[in-house]
Amino acid sequence: MPQKVYDASSISVLEGLEAVRVRPGMYIGGTGRKGLNHLIYEILDNSVDEHLAGFCTLIKVTLEADGSCTVSDNGRGIPVDMHEKGVPAERLVFTTLHSGAKFDNDSYKTSGGLHGVGSSVVNALSTYLDVQIKTGGSIYHDRYERGKPVIELENGLVPVIGRTRETGTTVNFLPDPEIFEKTRFSENEIKSRLHETAYLNPELTIEYTDLRGAEPESIVYSEPEGITGFVKELNANKECINDPVYVSGTSEGISVEIAMQYTNDFQETILGFCNCIYNAEGGTHLTGFKTQYTQIMNTYARELGILKDKDENFTGVDIRNGLTAVISIKHPDPRFEGQTKTKLDNPDAAKATGKVVADEVVRYFDRNLETLKNVLSCAERSAKIRKAEQKARTNMISKPKYSFDSNGKLANCESRDPSKCEIFIVEGDSAGGSAKTARDRNFQAILPIRGKILNVEKASMDKVLANAEIKSMINAFGCGFSEGYGDDFDISKLRYDKIIIMADADVDGAHISTLLLTLFYRFMPELIYEGHVYVAMPPLYKAIPKSGEEEYLYDDAALNDYRKKHPEGKFTLQRYKGLGEMDAEQLWETTLDPKSRMLKRIEIEDGKLASQVTEVLMGTLVPPRKDFIYQHAKDAELDL
Repeated sequence: MPQKVYDASSISVLEGLEAVRVRPGMYIGGTGRKGLNHLIYEILDNSVDEHLAGFCTLIKVTLEADGSCTVSDNGRGIPVDMHEKGVPAERLVFTTLHSGAKFDNDSYKTSGGLHGVGSSVVNALSTYLDVQIKTGGSIYHDRYERGKPVIELENGLVPVIGRTRETGTTVNFLPDPEIFEKTRFSENEIKSRLHETAYLNPELTIEYTDLRGAEPESIVYSEPEGITGFVKELNANKECINDPVYVSGTSEGISVEIAMQYTNDFQETILGFCNCIYNAEGGTHLTGFKTQYTQIMNTYARELGILKDKDENFTGVDIRNGLTAVISIKHPDPRFEGQTKTKLDNPDAAKATGKVVADEVVRYFDRNLETLKNVLSCAERSAKIRKAEQKARTNMISKPKYSFDSNGKLANCESRDPSKCEIFIVEGDSAGGSAKTARDRNFQAILPIRGKILNVEKASMDKVLANAEIKSMINAFGCGFSEGYGDDFDISKLRYDKIIIMADADVDGAHISTLLLTLFYRFMPELIYEGHVYVAMPPLYKAIPKSGEEEYLYDDAALNDYRKKHPEGKFTLQRYKGLGEMDAEQLWETTLDPKSRMLKRIEIEDGKLASQVTEVLMGTLVPPRKDFIYQHAKDAELDL
């Protein structure tokens, strides 16, 4: 067959906001719940920028009964006068990528929404967007549908609908179901983000209202203690060994705030923010903090005689074990990796953070010797535990690793290209045997595990490394593991693009999945942040009609839809309680075949919330877990 002509007519040009609708993931990270909530955050960040500029003290976020969201503030109001481009400035903001005042250092000294795409992207991905602006004594109104204005300008300007002495901007938008998989906002993540924003801005009040339920929910977030209160909240269910330490300073135009506290749980939790944006993957500000803090604490340890001349220095992990810290910087020109701002990339942020740590943390500990000794005792104890654990680590590493050939439990795939390979973690020999028979051995590997793995949230490192099932996974993946984000982990060595948890669709299967996710989150978090971890979605039912084709049903909603179309008695229903009940052909057809299977990709939208929930549900303290279960009982999906 002759090839299609490739000439100038083959080149497509996407005008205006068309590119956003065609490739939404480039701008908001995806079209799932994470991307959906991100729409709110883009508008929220613009209001927060007004606060950072000194013009906004109140932000209201309302989840409306019709599924839309309204964000309003009492800032200056988006400019409505004529721009040099020949259109009102407000229209430019909502219809043109990379437009806005964030490029003008005189308008915003620091900004989270620095790319100038937030408002226009939200507009492009919404069924409608309605905006009211209070400025100059008037109320201006504009409206868009799927990114295009639908209100006629008056004398070239946005029409005035009223008079007011107030100032501010109100944006109401409805996510477009043509773009998003689901259009219901996730309230827990949004509330966590709003509370987080209030901690980072102690002079800002945020009012949250949810009108979607039978009873409206209203919460006011105001945190005058700032990030010190944030650290207290993070450690609310932990045994703390010192009061929170707060230091701040400015270096080369970059302001730095640090709050930190030690606990007895020997777990490191460090959250980094730049211009009030959470940086899930950290960045240079966290690197600067860790490097300088490690040097300072080792210097103190030698001055106090805790470390002798012959002793090696404490490692960074030793010093940070038990540390909970929030690091918030304000940078006039931040650079992030990606539009969703997950990692800060400015070298000067590391230098500025390190300078503030060197000056202010030293000043604090010089004046608080007992606190310093308590912190160093934690590092000393951690180092002793580390040395004991090194034996377990050495024993594991000294054993031969899995090669790309099948070895032990692992039935590996034939392909040597990690980008094409996937590995299924399967519980039980029965399901593992079926999966090995059903798979496409060219690119699919199967690793059976026996029963429920160790709960790493409650276990010490030596027990984690001694667990046979965990060792099998670490060796199979090939990229190591870490005791803190990125410490001993090399994502470039990962042997499989997809790591797929395949467990039974029952309570035990859900528990196994939860234990595996806890392992990945605590010791291999980059697997999740880089989008490599999935959960297989085997069908719950097989409907067998008296006439017609059989159909697999993946959840109860699908079953209800099927029953509406097929009267009772006209079909029989088979319920799959375990993967072992399927033969190889059924398992391939429903769970392994990339053309027909359903997978859930695991994502982390809110690092603070994810860490807290993991700690509550998988940790040692029973009362917080009991409270959480009672509070969220209505959200549970029961398998009856």
